[in-house]
Amino acid sequence: MILKKTAILSILALALTATNIYGQSATKYGNNKEAGDYKQVNGIKLYYEIYGEGKPLIFLHGNGGSIRNASGKIEYFKKNYKVIAIDSRGHGNSIDTASKELTYTQMASDISVLLDSLKIDSVFVSGESDGRILGLLLAINYPKKISKLVTFGAKIFPGKKAVFDEIDKMVMDTLKVTKDFNTKRLYKLVAYQPRILEKDLQKIKCSVLLISGDRDAIRLEHTLKLFYNIENSNLFVMPGSTHFGSYQKPHLFNEVVLDFLNKPFSKLSTVEIMTGKH
Repeated sequence: MILKKTAILSILALALTATNIYGQSATKYGNNKEAGDYKQVNGIKLYYEIYGEGKPLIFLHGNGGSIRNASGKIEYFKKNYKVIAIDSRGHGNSIDTASKELTYTQMASDISVLLDSLKIDSVFVSGESDGRILGLLLAINYPKKISKLVTFGAKIFPGKKAVFDEIDKMVMDTLKVTKDFNTKRLYKLVAYQPRILEKDLQKIKCSVLLISGDRDAIRLEHTLKLFYNIENSNLFVMPGSTHFGSYQKPHLFNEVVLDFLNKPFSKLSTVEIMTGKH
């Protein structure tokens, strides 16, 4: 439990630091009545906030997080995009009295229904940690709605083949001792989900930017599995970064993502250049 609390405090500190780097903002992201609203979605009240104008860009937070964790990203990207930040089912200000258990598939469906209710046909999506799983599921199950996808620290199955042993042990140890309802269902997500197959990844047709810290919780070989199975994917390994690299190096993250979103997708290879086949 000490490890769990330390990890959560570290995430919050990094998120707040990322916000401060871009200057003090008077906007209380994640608790802004002027920008926030609720939609009745799949039996719950899903909370979201909207900022800026332009092409819609969704930010999806990690396990146990909320809109507030994306404060620095919202501050940066709202200048060029219509940013939609969402509190997932069982998180933040979303009101969920229906779910005894959480599933990524249900949470992805919530986002799809929200987009329908907002009359939005196509979006860019940026997902962090658990949010990157939701992004993958959206691209697989609702392909027409996702035009570009950014994921940081993505995984397609749980366990030690995807994450480092110490992380897996921390999750399983927490599940053994916690009696808190919400902690248990959040950690069950990490411990037992998702179950995305390689053939599912091969269904993804939108452009995807896969980002990983070079010291991520997710094994690099696991990230490469995604890269080799998603046809239209680029890979960026952030140097000197952990699973929380977008908070540790927000300028680098934002510049790389902005470049990906603004420019035409390219998967031109060195082989194609040197053999003249491009």
